[in-house]
Amino acid sequence: MTWQLRRATPDDLGSIMELERASFPLDAWSEQSMSEEIAGSHGYYLVAESVTEPHVFAGYAGLRAVRGGGEGDIQTIAVAPAARRSGLGRALMRALLTEAGKRGAREVFLEVRVDNEPAANLYRSLGFEEIAVRPRYYQPEGVDALIMRRVDTPPRISPAIGVDQ
Repeated sequence: MTWQLRRATPDDLGSIMELERASFPLDAWSEQSMSEEIAGSHGYYLVAESVTEPHVFAGYAGLRAVRGGGEGDIQTIAVAPAARRSGLGRALMRALLTEAGKRGAREVFLEVRVDNEPAANLYRSLGFEEIAVRPRYYQPEGVDALIMRRVDTPPRISPAIGVDQ
């Protein structure tokens, strides 16, 4: 199936929450929290919907980054089981990282369950490094969160060799 990414709107809340509850049955965000994130001025939320069947969602992801603040935080990402291992999670993450860069974020942070190795491997492949652990962060199970950070360093510009200055 082919998917397209687009900016989430308040009208998407029901479908996002359906996938949220299916993906995170024990620690899903509340509808109010998700609604505030989608509508907030510092948030950037995307949905992945079917090209042939609009409003059939395969995933969503969210970033919080204040413009010019220098930092961003991946708030959430979920991909429906049928769409996993298709590159959709990577596409969502790349889109969020691009937006973080546009907002001036040089560092982007996220938390991931220590027992979610596929997600942690995806984040590592995108340049995230482990920097700390939050003990018992995910409740009610008491699972630790791995804190990861990606630092974008500005390109170094130097004069071309052999060019007179």
